Amino acid sequence: MKEFQYTIQDPMGFHARPAGALVRAAKAYASKITISCGEKSAQLTRLMAVMGLGIKQGQTITVTIDGPDEDKAFEELQAQFRENA
Repeated sequence: MKEFQYTIQDPMGFHARPAGALVRAAKAYASKITISCGEKSAQLTRLMAVMGLGIKQGQTITVTIDGPDEDKAFEELQAQFRENA
């Protein structure tokens, strides 16, 4: 299992465009990918669940990756968050 944290930089928070890009990226992996913010969490492959977290600019999220391709997903998703959120 791998895990990283990221602080949302986008002034609009974690809105539909970056969330959609990250959901598409997460669907490419066999690993289970979970995004958490505070007490709430969601599978990163489920757009509506991710949007339901209501993540705002400045909040820190935790991404947990568990599965057969977790190393590749860990590296690539960190880059995706830097580019999109």
